[in-house]
Amino acid sequence: MKIKIGDKLPDSELFYLDKNNDVKKINILDLCKEKAIILGMPGAFTKTCSAIHLPGYIKNYDQILKKGVTKVVCVAVNDPNVMKAWGENQSTEDKIFMAGDPFLKFTKAIGAEVDKSEKGLGIRSNRYTMLIENGEVKKVEEEKETAKCELSSAENFLKSI
Repeated sequence: MKIKIGDKLPDSELFYLDKNNDVKKINILDLCKEKAIILGMPGAFTKTCSAIHLPGYIKNYDQILKKGVTKVVCVAVNDPNVMKAWGENQSTEDKIFMAGDPFLKFTKAIGAEVDKSEKGLGIRSNRYTMLIENGEVKKVEEEKETAKCELSSAENFLKSI
């Protein structure tokens, strides 16, 4: 990843479905105005994302709030329909904001893109977790391999903030 501690988040739009299932755009800077956690996922419904990364943050949501975090944003290289369905499948409710980055604009802007074409997945995001305060990166943990969720897991990341 090219984004580092102390960097400002890039001005970048993500997509989501609102309560009426209308596609909406939202700027990542608007989502991370205060203290936020961004979960970077290779893809919705993938093994590690669905079994470890996202569920860990749902399970530890009360601890996240105790750390003063006001928003948790899950970003994956999927369209907003898939992100909403995945959020419903994982019971994210109002705990995690599910946002799609289907054109990889945010993912590429922070240097998190990874080529998984050999596995039939195309260009995806690497797995990471970032702590953002007022649009500035305060902490970032990126996995060396997308199938791993150790540094970026809720249990490990929350201990260090």
